[in-house]
Amino acid sequence: MYLGEYISPIGEKNRVALPKKLRESMRGEKLYLTRGYEGSLMLLEEADWQRLQDVLKLRPLLNMSLRDTKRFLLGGAVELSLDVQGRFILPEALMAYAEIDKSLTFIGVGEWIELWSTPIWNSKLNELKRTAAEIADRLESTKE
Repeated sequence: MYLGEYISPIGEKNRVALPKKLRESMRGEKLYLTRGYEGSLMLLEEADWQRLQDVLKLRPLLNMSLRDTKRFLLGGAVELSLDVQGRFILPEALMAYAEIDKSLTFIGVGEWIELWSTPIWNSKLNELKRTAAEIADRLESTKE
């Protein structure tokens, strides 16, 4: 399980190091990076990436929401592998999507890791601080 918040600089040639604590939680070596929600990127291990694809396969192709979700998540995805120092190259298109420039923030959210532009993450975190109780109440009201 991925947990925690880590700020990392973007190096030469858009190289970035996956924080050691997050690397230690990994079960495999193959990773997938794709567009995420709220302007973030999502980093998933191969097994979790496969589970995501399996869920998407359960919906009929005629469903427009499915097609759009596949375009969004799968269309922007890249397969990554870490070098011996735990680094990988951030693709330009994904950096542009997430507005990542000089640094990024890794957020461990259980089954996946989110990558955020640090200023955008700080703004999102401030929003979450203001609305955390309201979000918890909404979540509680959806229990079956």
